[in-house]
Parts: sequence; structure tokens; C-alpha cells
Amino acid sequence: MSGSNLDELKRQAAIKSVDHVRDGMVVGLGTGSTARHVIAALGERVKKGLRIRGVPTSQETAKLAKRAKIPLLQNDEVWPIDVAIDGADQVDPQFNLVKGGGGALLKEKIVAAAAQRFVVVVDHTKRVPVLGGSFPLPVEVMPFGWRNTARQIDALGGKAELRKRSGKIFVTEARHYILDVHFARINDPAALEAALNRIPGVVENGLFVGRASVLIVGTPDGVEERHAGR
Repeated sequence: MSGSNLDELKRQAAIKSVDHVRDGMVVGLGTGSTARHVIAALGERVKKGLRIRGVPTSQETAKLAKRAKIPLLQNDEVWPIDVAIDGADQVDPQFNLVKGGGGALLKEKIVAAAAQRFVVVVDHTKRVPVLGGSFPLPVEVMPFGWRNTARQIDALGGKAELRKRSGKIFVTEARHYILDVHFARINDPAALEAALNRIPGVVENGLFVGRASVLIVGTPDGVEERHAGR
């Protein structure tokens, strides 16, 4: 299936996801191609009178939300987030996720953890029987001593590579580096998430374990919606 067709499936799933947004809600806004569709769909509803406030997970998302006329809460406020909507790079049958391909995993996890409901929007190719393999796990790390941090991560069974863009080290909005860690398979996501975060120098990792409430999947046969625990 072509990239344009997959993007259309994501768009259809994104439109379905905003059904979870009600008037007066505070909405966590993810980052990336899926989030752009979500923000566009929310913007159309705002034009028709929907009153919401948003919490963006990146500067890019903040710009898109402002264009869509979605009022934003400030970074230093306490956020009563009713629902957060975001994409994912991989999702397993237990709704565990790998996120961070776009580099916004730290803010995305903060927002997901603060939300009463976390709605995840993907196309069908993002569903996998087990995490890992074809997609590396992003791990956000301090620049100081990052090679030592990478060595400790490798000791957990992965192979860490420093993320670069156009030949330059990729730097997150929080001024950290990202290590893309290749695991053949992640059999115990919860244990790996905890082990990674115990390593000094690791800021956060892209494993989202037990956080997704709802999974909305764009497929060639239509949009599927599944709820955690059902």
C-alpha cells in the first residue's frame, strides 16, 4: 500500500478519534503526521462552536493548534487533561506502544500520563505481534556521557545508535539526544521500560506500557476502534 493511501487511512482514523472530545474538555495534542490530521479535524469542530483547550507536545504542534484556533494552556499550568490523542510507531496486542520516531517522546509521555484517557490513532501497518524488530526503540538521553549511557543500554540486549538528521546530531526540544535502540524483539515491555529508566543519563524512553485507553486503527476495510481490557 502506498504512503498516500496509508496517510488517508490515518486521516480517517484521526477523524474518528475526535469523537472522544466533548465541549469544555482539555485535550492533549500529539506530534507527527497523525496528530496533524487530529488537529485539523478538531479545528473544523472548533469553527462550528466546539470549546476546548489544548496541551501541545511540541512546538510544531503548538503552531498547528494556533492556526486551527485551538486555545492552548501554558507549560507551567496544572493540566486537567480529559483526553490525549496521539499516534504510535508500533502497537502490540496488549496496546503497549513504541513512540518517539518524531523525537517528541518526552513531552508525549508527560501528556499521556496526565490524561484521564489516552486515545491512540494508527494505520493498520503499525500493529505488530511483538514490539521491536523492524522499528528501533527511541531513548532520550543527556548529551553528557551519552556513550557510556549507550553502553549500559546495549547491555540490556539492544544496539544503540545516535540519531542524526542530515549528518548532524538530532537534538530534542529539551536539548537532549536520542538513541535509537534496535531490539530483535521486546518480550517484556514493562520490564524493559523500567530497566532503561534506571540507567543514569536516560531521561525517558519510547515504551508506553499500559497507557493506551483506546486504539483507533485505519484499515483498508474501514476504521476499527478497540478499548483496553476488552
